[in-house]
Amino acid sequence: MKLTGAQILIKMIKAEGVDTIFGYPGGAVIDIYDALAKQNGLRHILVRHEQGAVHAADGYARANKSVGVALVTSGPGATNTVTGIASAYLDSIPLVVFTGQVPTALIGNDAFQEVDIVGITRPCTKHNYLVKNVEKLAETVKQAFHLARSGRPGPVLIDLPKDIVGTQIEFEEPCEISLKSYKPNYTPNKKQLSKVVDLIKQAKRPVIFAGGGVILSESSEELTRLAKITDIPVTASLMGLGAFPGSDPLWLGMLGMHGTYRANMSIGNCDLMIAAGVRFDDRVTGNVKKFAPDARIVQIDIDPTSIHKNIEVQCPIVGDCKAALKELVQLMEGRDPEEFKNNRPKWLAQIEEWKSTMPLKYNQGDEVIKPQFVIEKLYELTKGDAIITTEVGQNQMWAAQYYHFNKPNHFITSGGLGVMGFGLPAAIGAKAARPDKLVVDIAGDGSIQMNIQELMTAIESKIDVKIVILNNQYLGMVRQWQELFYDKVYSSTNMENAPDFVKLAEAYGAKGLRCTRPDEVESTLKKGLNTEGTVIMEFAVDREESVYPMVPAGASITEMLLV
Repeated sequence: MKLTGAQILIKMIKAEGVDTIFGYPGGAVIDIYDALAKQNGLRHILVRHEQGAVHAADGYARANKSVGVALVTSGPGATNTVTGIASAYLDSIPLVVFTGQVPTALIGNDAFQEVDIVGITRPCTKHNYLVKNVEKLAETVKQAFHLARSGRPGPVLIDLPKDIVGTQIEFEEPCEISLKSYKPNYTPNKKQLSKVVDLIKQAKRPVIFAGGGVILSESSEELTRLAKITDIPVTASLMGLGAFPGSDPLWLGMLGMHGTYRANMSIGNCDLMIAAGVRFDDRVTGNVKKFAPDARIVQIDIDPTSIHKNIEVQCPIVGDCKAALKELVQLMEGRDPEEFKNNRPKWLAQIEEWKSTMPLKYNQGDEVIKPQFVIEKLYELTKGDAIITTEVGQNQMWAAQYYHFNKPNHFITSGGLGVMGFGLPAAIGAKAARPDKLVVDIAGDGSIQMNIQELMTAIESKIDVKIVILNNQYLGMVRQWQELFYDKVYSSTNMENAPDFVKLAEAYGAKGLRCTRPDEVESTLKKGLNTEGTVIMEFAVDREESVYPMVPAGASITEMLLV
């Protein structure tokens, strides 16, 4: 069977189980778009900016537990994907991004819309390819999907010269993938796991610390079972929210710079930490020299380069989180539970005291809306069952603190790179993957404007998302730092000159609601959530509300600002 490179590409993408791609056409990929128009079964969602395509693919991948796919043209189309790729790389999200390229004969000649996207993305992809032979295309696509989803997941880029996708050849199905230099270790060391059991038996003040790797490995059930058997309280990184039920009594809340008082104090005072699927990012550890100073640390991670990278650990375990946690549970089940609960009541009582004396709190009056109040009401009305995406800034932290995530894959945010403008396209991707779910983007008035053009994508594609804008007329997180550490010199953070978000929503064909009073918050949310179609709900919130607790730069995570 003779096929063009473009037809082979579509065939191989379908063979990987992909049903949706996000993209933006151009001259270098026009053959691919022609092939797309002549096939069935692969939906293309036309975004309004290539960055939006990658963020949407990211949201799709997380909500659907699959590989997200983006397709863009060469030159500026390719460079516009870099922020989205870098975000996926730091958050370990499986993506395959296809970029157009000038014909092979013109590569290196500074041709129109030529750029070395392979070189540009080498630091922020798991692997990337420049296809130079159409006969290698099918095999390359198969390898890319294998790399993206296996081991520690991540983005892979394939650069496609125009002549490659336009050439016709006799198509042959590629053989099974065999990459000699790439063999992720999924099986944890049994001796190390037995050592963990002994450490749990000895510990008086243990804590489980869950990261995004628990969600990626689909091991939330095993993690929860481990905590229940041992009565060990659980905290999580921003990326780990939902790995353990947020309504469970053993839940400590999020750890880190804006973590709960009880979570940060628990890590600061624990004598054993079981860290699963975490990379000990600086936003979590604070001053690494003061991080968990009395603890023996167990680190479970599929990526051996993450072990000892930021924090020295006493019991490293390289392997799949699901396999490791499952085996730990098996080693403990059938034995006397009291073996693993050495003096636990005293430790749990201490944690309860931290929780009761220093809970998350804010003061909601009658005049001005507090942003935390909006998030709490959103949680109540959705019963915690919505998929929440966020932008980046104060809105992200308030969402993490006040919306309680009881299931994995329900909190989608740019954790590592911290991309403003991530939430709206990610929400579109998540809703495309899960049309049965309510999807809400929690945004700030600054960050929502970074990719506001994707409202048109939602409207055109009939992908209904809800957007909650916490409008404080500031770049709030930067303003908070300026207030606390820069003598209240609010340099370039005032955002009073902003568009009318209700009219902006209507201009795109969406619906817009505005709320200015605390007693209207619930009714506005109810109306917006129950209105068919894409809706912007704008809340005029306290301009100078800050996110607390807060760990200042260079401080230990137990050295928090609480007011």
